[in-house]
Amino acid sequence: MRVDKSNLCLCKTEEADLDYIVAAENVDENRQYIIPWSREQHLQAILNSNIAHLIVKKEIRVGYVILAGLLDSNQTIEFRRIVITEKGKGYGKATVEIVKQLVFETYNAHRLWLDVKVQNKLAQAVYKKSGFVVEGTLRECLKVDGKYDSLIIMSILQQEHRNECLNSSEYDEISNV
Repeated sequence: MRVDKSNLCLCKTEEADLDYIVAAENVDENRQYIIPWSREQHLQAILNSNIAHLIVKKEIRVGYVILAGLLDSNQTIEFRRIVITEKGKGYGKATVEIVKQLVFETYNAHRLWLDVKVQNKLAQAVYKKSGFVVEGTLRECLKVDGKYDSLIIMSILQQEHRNECLNSSEYDEISNV
C-alpha cells in the first residue's frame, strides 16, 4: 500500500522499522501524549489484518500511523496513533489528510474516530481543522505516572469528508502499490 500527498507517503510498516518506531515513542515530546508499546506489541499489530501499521515517509521516515478496525462490520475505523518525528514542518496535518483519504476512499469506512489527551491542544487543533468533531470527554480514564488523564473523543464521517473534498481543489486520487 502506498498513498502519496504533499510529497509524503504512507507505506506498510516493516519489521526493520520497529527500532525507529519504539525510539520515536520514547522521546519525551511524544511519550507525554501516547502510551508507548513494546517492540513485540508493534510486531503483533503489523501482523494483524484488522490493523494498518504505516510509516510516514518523505525521503526519510518522518513518523508513523496506526489504524484499527479495518474489518469492523460497522465500517468504523479508529485512528489509534500518529507520531511525527520531524516536527514543525506540517507533516502532521498532511498525514491526517492522507489518513482520511485512505480510510474513506480505500477502506470505504463510514466513520473515523480518535481519542486525544485533553492537554494535547496542538493535536486537537489539527484534528478540528481537518474536519473532526468533538463527541465528548472520557474523564480521568487513564492513569499515567500516578495521575489521571482525560481523553477527548473526536470523529469525522465519510459524508463530511466527501463534502470537504467537493469544496477542495486539493483532492488527489489514491493509488495502491
